Amino acid sequence: MSRPEVDPSFLALPFRHLGEVSLARAVELGVTHADFRFERVRSQHLRARDGVLQSASDVEDLGFAVRVVHRGAWGFASGVVLTPEEARRVAEAAVSVAEVAAAMTTTPVRIAPEPTYDDVTWVSSYAVNPFDVPTAEKAAVLTGWTERLRTGAAVDHATAFVMAVQENKYYADTAGTRTTQQRVRMQPGFEAMGTGADTFDSMASIAPPVGRGWEYVAGSAADGAWDWDAEIEEVPELLAEKLKAPSVEAGTYDLVIHPSNLWLTIHESIGHATELDRALGYEANYAGTSFATYDKLGTLQYGSPVMNVTGDRTVEHGLATVGYDDEGVQTQAWDIVKDGVLVGYQLDRPMGAMKPELAGPEHPEGRSNGCAYADSSGHIPIQRMANVSLQPAPDGPSTEELIGRVERGLYVVGDKSWSIDMQRFNFQFTGQRFYAIRDGELAGQVRDVAYQATTTDFWGSMEAVGGPQTWQLGGAFNCGKAQPGQVAAVSHGCPTALFRGVRILNTTQEGGQ
Repeated sequence: MSRPEVDPSFLALPFRHLGEVSLARAVELGVTHADFRFERVRSQHLRARDGVLQSASDVEDLGFAVRVVHRGAWGFASGVVLTPEEARRVAEAAVSVAEVAAAMTTTPVRIAPEPTYDDVTWVSSYAVNPFDVPTAEKAAVLTGWTERLRTGAAVDHATAFVMAVQENKYYADTAGTRTTQQRVRMQPGFEAMGTGADTFDSMASIAPPVGRGWEYVAGSAADGAWDWDAEIEEVPELLAEKLKAPSVEAGTYDLVIHPSNLWLTIHESIGHATELDRALGYEANYAGTSFATYDKLGTLQYGSPVMNVTGDRTVEHGLATVGYDDEGVQTQAWDIVKDGVLVGYQLDRPMGAMKPELAGPEHPEGRSNGCAYADSSGHIPIQRMANVSLQPAPDGPSTEELIGRVERGLYVVGDKSWSIDMQRFNFQFTGQRFYAIRDGELAGQVRDVAYQATTTDFWGSMEAVGGPQTWQLGGAFNCGKAQPGQVAAVSHGCPTALFRGVRILNTTQEGGQ
């Protein structure tokens, strides 16, 4: 699929001149580093319920920011008035912030070196920009989905939604890097709700959010479209079965976990735990720390020998995929867990300089692996999650073969609620649906299920991962971090996987009902 060009309406904005003015003024004031970031982020959200469009919003965030290193400290300021005078003022404000911060900075700021990329352009991979599709057309799709779902006897109510984002960024720094980028992402979905004799429950789509365009909804399988028709056809029947399903008996079970559920466990127990700022304690005040502390690098047995996890900001259609990060670093892929052992972290340029050994001998001064991101021009870039993914076995088994290895267990499909402690160690997860496995065969749904473990016990119990044919990208639009809070989208790929001897809770009993 050929990549489209950058939106001409963005290219018409005066970001190049504003960047030149800002950086020139920062240099005049004696900074050791300055970068300029100009952003336009457009977000659209439509929601329907029971055949009626309930809400539609279309929001644009536009502005620019200047970040400097001056007197060994960070300075940052932003603005929304697109004039040279404002560009100059914002640069002066960033330097003033650094001058105040310098008196409180005990360790001078250093950033890892990075090659210069002079006037490069990157656009994400999609076919149809969702913002080129009329809102009425998108609304008709959503209301149609809910009407079709409600034809199922078990469905009392149905909702559907779509979120779309087009993110444009221009970056320039005093080293000479200039990047212009555009990426598009989509999250469609639906949910059917119903009541049984003694319960209320729902069944949602397991379609993941993706770095694709409207072709994900209205295209063909060759375009990467999800099979919405097939899923809408089966969900009412799946919900009916779930409402009548027996409550699970708590105990220890083998689990076969589908990627539509496992991606979230990866996000919470690996993705966040291997963010280096968290592992070093920088997120302790808000988002917590990590059990995977830096002293455990190269020795921590994170999981079984079949566990291989990568960080990747380059995988096609990934939500965290981009050409260059918000510090001008060309994005990469690297190992985080190799043969079950912790071997790497996610980091930005300051942490790359702080821990140069992570970059290897070819980068003696250290290097970022491209994980800096800010969700708007009003926020400073921070270390954010790459597409953190569990790799399949090259000649690994199918999902059916993994199920066939289990005498007594559960097959888990779709994500739902989750809970994990601040060190990313103790957790429990539920799912959209759980099927009993008896003697290698699926034996119908059960409900009221959650699986509970510690991170290392859980990943240590992983006996097998499926082959490439079972691998899928899951993900989320709404990963939160930092103070002030920022939101980032991220994907997590994984195959179906088999886990032995996992503790299963009955959620109704745990809730005291």
